[in-house]
Amino acid sequence: MVTPRLVLVLGDQLTPSLSALAAADKDRDVVVMAEVASETGYVAHHPKKIALVLAAMRKFAAQLRDEGWHVAYSRLDDPDNAGSIPAELLRRASEHKAQRVMATTPGEWRLIHALEDMPLPVEFQSDDRFLIRPRAFADWAKGRRELRMEWFYREMRRKTGLLMEGDAPAGDQWNFDTENRKPLRDRASAPMMPQFEPDPLVEEVLELVEARFGDHFGRLRPFGFATDRAQALEVLDDFIAHRLAYFGDYQDAMVTGKPLLWHSLLSPALNLGLLTPFEICQRAEQAYRDGQAPLNAVEGFIRQIIGWREFVRGIYFLQGPEYTRHNALHHDRSLPPLFWGADTRMKCLAEVVSQTEEQAYAHHIQRLMITGNFALLAGLAPAEVHDWYLSVYADAFEWVEAPNTIGMSQFADGGIVASKPYVSSGNYISKMSDYCTGCAYDVKVKSGENACPFNLLYWHFLERHRARFAKNRRMAMIYRGWDKRAPEDRERILQDAEQWLCRLEAGETV
Repeated sequence: MVTPRLVLVLGDQLTPSLSALAAADKDRDVVVMAEVASETGYVAHHPKKIALVLAAMRKFAAQLRDEGWHVAYSRLDDPDNAGSIPAELLRRASEHKAQRVMATTPGEWRLIHALEDMPLPVEFQSDDRFLIRPRAFADWAKGRRELRMEWFYREMRRKTGLLMEGDAPAGDQWNFDTENRKPLRDRASAPMMPQFEPDPLVEEVLELVEARFGDHFGRLRPFGFATDRAQALEVLDDFIAHRLAYFGDYQDAMVTGKPLLWHSLLSPALNLGLLTPFEICQRAEQAYRDGQAPLNAVEGFIRQIIGWREFVRGIYFLQGPEYTRHNALHHDRSLPPLFWGADTRMKCLAEVVSQTEEQAYAHHIQRLMITGNFALLAGLAPAEVHDWYLSVYADAFEWVEAPNTIGMSQFADGGIVASKPYVSSGNYISKMSDYCTGCAYDVKVKSGENACPFNLLYWHFLERHRARFAKNRRMAMIYRGWDKRAPEDRERILQDAEQWLCRLEAGETV
């Protein structure tokens, strides 16, 4: 008698064509899916994130059963649940007399190592849902002095053929980013995005999450995320039809009380595996070919997926499991309570944190130039910032979150991802948002108690890291301008910044 193999399917691998499933025998093997405490609790995940993953897992398991698979599914509240992925695999192996496991390589080193340490042999299948595999990315990176996304992105355009006219890029230009930085002034009423009323399965999950994770940061209800492929396709259809055309122009814009604007909100479904990157990009490209969306919008959207998303995954696996511990700038200030919803006088941070608490979502500029910019300027410990982003966003899995945080946002990797730190004064925030209107601080004031903290901290950051950045070709002019200021003005700004940081550390409302 041939013994069955266990086929592991993780919560972010909800794709019928998953490599482990493709290599399995439906008539012989047993699919193992498990909701476990070690995954719901390794950081304090937002309740919406936990509910999204569990609901999507349960629906995917039901789909596999309908397709004829034997699925051994463990619910979080199952009294026999062993509490971790390896322990559940060992339990199921004993139950089904299985001696081997097949798994698509997980997207986190933590899980890869946990599976490698099992007494049961695991056969890893490459995750071919991505457009480039880690080994191929390592080949691309080998011998390069700098790893820059733009050069990688052009290779991916050539490889996929997306937005190409023969050997040339559509529009004779690879990147239209300069056209995609318009502040939102005249189109404040973006169309509504599809929301999905919880069905009985989702409602059951919500009740479980309320009971077990009600003390986590974040509001569980209302809950409207897509939790299966049909719903995810509806979100994709809606984005292509109603928001893609303006996505490019306003992808960097930020508006009080309007968290979604023309963004797609496809990343949760994409990162769970309910959608695949190439099908999304093909749909966007077709919209351009059909005249439904301009090139700057479509190129900017596709670049985020085949450029940035694939690039940061390559960086994550290239750098290895120690990457999240990088702290090149030696920042060690603890994450202040305002990141968990405590009062703050800074309207921009209050807005983004409140939105995050409500939605488990903020778009890339809110993450990079509000919360990330502040964390970097204030010298917050990158490991704590990393854990926060991993906790609070529904689309955050370590392979994608860590390079965005440790690398791009916090420059903690010393420049592996970014050629310069992404820092700005309050002027950028004022230009790209309406957050400065009605703020307790004045974005036009450069020093004193009423000065925007971003103005004070920007120069404080540059001064304390002068030795590292003064010769950076993209920052040298900034330092020259700073040095031309009167010495007493510079000293006043630095002293004000120090005093503000002292109040932050003392737990005062800032």
